[in-house]
Amino acid sequence: MLKRLSAREKFEQLIADFEPLLRNAFMESIADIKSNIQIKRIVERLERNDIAGAFDMLHMEPAAFRPLDKAIAQAYEGGGVAAVSSMPAIKEPDGAKLVVRFDTRNYRAEAWLRDHSTGLINDIIADQRVGIRTYLTEGLEAGRGPRAMALDIAGRLNRATGVREGGIIGLTSTQAKYVASAHSELLSNDPVQLKHYLTRNRRDKRFDATVRKAISTGKAIPVETVDRMTTQQYANRLLLLRGETIARTETMGAFNESQMEAYRQLIDTGAIAESVVQRVWHTAGDSRVRDTHQGMDGQTVGFRTPFQSPNGPLLQFPGDPSAPASEIVNCRCRMSIKIDFLADLD
Repeated sequence: MLKRLSAREKFEQLIADFEPLLRNAFMESIADIKSNIQIKRIVERLERNDIAGAFDMLHMEPAAFRPLDKAIAQAYEGGGVAAVSSMPAIKEPDGAKLVVRFDTRNYRAEAWLRDHSTGLINDIIADQRVGIRTYLTEGLEAGRGPRAMALDIAGRLNRATGVREGGIIGLTSTQAKYVASAHSELLSNDPVQLKHYLTRNRRDKRFDATVRKAISTGKAIPVETVDRMTTQQYANRLLLLRGETIARTETMGAFNESQMEAYRQLIDTGAIAESVVQRVWHTAGDSRVRDTHQGMDGQTVGFRTPFQSPNGPLLQFPGDPSAPASEIVNCRCRMSIKIDFLADLD
């Protein structure tokens, strides 16, 4: 006999289905940007100290993130369809069952998808501009050559696969700083800085013996090895983390917003009144839950009333993109919606 999944298990299954889709879409977008880069064009502009022009040569445009845009739309539709399938049976006045379908062509649904995807992609590009500009400025001031800097950004070509690997494209501006500081630590040949490098969680530990040898012997690590350790391996791991974070956060946001939209569409039919719809916040129920969200577990609000974090921020649902990043990044909470059919009888 097949086990009947709980609401939490159904939610986690949906997340498991769509998270890889969004992560792969983001990575596909970054790979496409890298594959179209002409290093010579970037080098020419860096030789003229034209950092803005060098960024323009990356051709990091909204259209490059079309795979991510499409994946968000798929997650949104998946969440809406799931919400409709879990709605309680609602009957027409004559006793017939009301047929409810999720409409992604609804004007609200289309507007949310358009505005949210545009905002997300524009934010990614704007942050890239900041991170790459800072990386280039500091690198050139430190005397790093234009070609080396161009490769630090775009990644180095794997001769066997013909694919660019590493590079800071796709990283947040903060992650780009991590790569730059790790690179500086390894080149310093300073035991204190080298030891600090060994505390970095996302480093490639296969090189730890190389770093420890440099500490014990005082012999500098070759520049080529440092490049491989940081702008290739370390950057690759940070990029994967970036993809996973975007996937989790965006899947959560799309699912919960589409769940809200599914009930808005039901209310539009007149079959139920908005006043009988309630929303409940549920945590993942383990030690990894944020302290603020622990205090929100079970919080019940009206259909349009936002949840409130103990720290103050208001959230329409877990993963609400309008809330501070500290409340939504990698959040694993979920929201349930219930209809109190007796609410309007008093």
